[in-house]
Amino acid sequence: MIEKISLNSLKFFYFVASYGSVTLAANKLFVTQSAVSKQIYNLEHCLDLTLFDRKNKSFSLTKDGEILLSCCQKIFSQLDQCLIELTQQNSLQTSLVLSCEPTLSMKWLIPRLAQFKAQAHGFDIVLLTGGGSIDFAKNHIDLAIRRNDFAWGEHIFSEKIADEYIVGVESSHASVADELLISNSRPHFLKQIKKIQGLAQVLDTSSKTEFEHFYLCLEACMAGLGRTVISIYMIEKELKYQLLKTISAVVSDGSSYHLLSHNAFHEDPRKMIFLEWLKQQMQSSQSMIRE
Repeated sequence: MIEKISLNSLKFFYFVASYGSVTLAANKLFVTQSAVSKQIYNLEHCLDLTLFDRKNKSFSLTKDGEILLSCCQKIFSQLDQCLIELTQQNSLQTSLVLSCEPTLSMKWLIPRLAQFKAQAHGFDIVLLTGGGSIDFAKNHIDLAIRRNDFAWGEHIFSEKIADEYIVGVESSHASVADELLISNSRPHFLKQIKKIQGLAQVLDTSSKTEFEHFYLCLEACMAGLGRTVISIYMIEKELKYQLLKTISAVVSDGSSYHLLSHNAFHEDPRKMIFLEWLKQQMQSSQSMIRE
C-alpha cells in the first residue's frame, strides 16, 4: 500500500485538513489550488476512501479523514524531530530568537521555558520582550507571539496558538479601593471589554487608573489599589496561591494569540516543534484555570 502513496500527497492532505481549505493550503504550500486538489483526488483514489465532505467549497473531515490526520500528525512530528537530530550537528544556529509581550513573557512563558529545555529538542529559545509590529530581519528575530489586535501584514506567516480569555480579579488579602486598573498597552482595551457580558461588576467603579503594562496593573491590584481585568494566562500563580480572587466569569474577548514567522513554519522543523508545544501549554492553562 505505502509504495502507491507519495509523501507529497500526505503533506497536501495534512495542510488541507489542518486549515479546512484548499485555498489556504495552497497559499501555505506556494502551489496552485488545482495542484492541491489533484493530490487530494489521487490520495483518495489510491486509498479508495473519501477523506473530505465537500460542501460549498468548505472541506470537513470524514471519519476516515480524521483517522488519517491523526496518523499524519504523529508521523510528521516524528519526522520533524528526526530531521532536527540529523541536521543540528551541522547547523551553526542552535537557538530561536522569540519576541513576546512583556507580561505574557514574565508571567506565563518564562516559568515554562525550563520545561521546554528539559525535553532536549536540540535548540534553545532566546527571549526578547516586545509588542506590536515586528521587523524580523532588523532585530534578528525568528518568531514572535502576538495577539491579533493589529494587522501584521500578508508577508508574515502566522499560526494560531489559542484564544484569549480574560477575567476580573481583585486582591484576596488587601482592602480593595474603588478603582479600575487598566493597561494602556492594548489599543482600545477598556472600550472592548465594556461590550463583554459578565464583567459588569468589575467595570462598576468610580474612576480608573492606567498603567503602561499589565504586570503593573497586576502588582497594583494585589496591593489593593483596585480591581483589574486581565488575561488568564498572566495570573496562574496568583490564583494558585490565592493572592487574587476572581470577581467575574472567565470570558473570551474575541482575540487570540498567534505565533508569527518571517518564513513558512514547515521550512524549519524547530519552529513546528515549538508551535505544537505552545499550543499544548496554552490548552493546559485553559483547563486548569477554567475548571
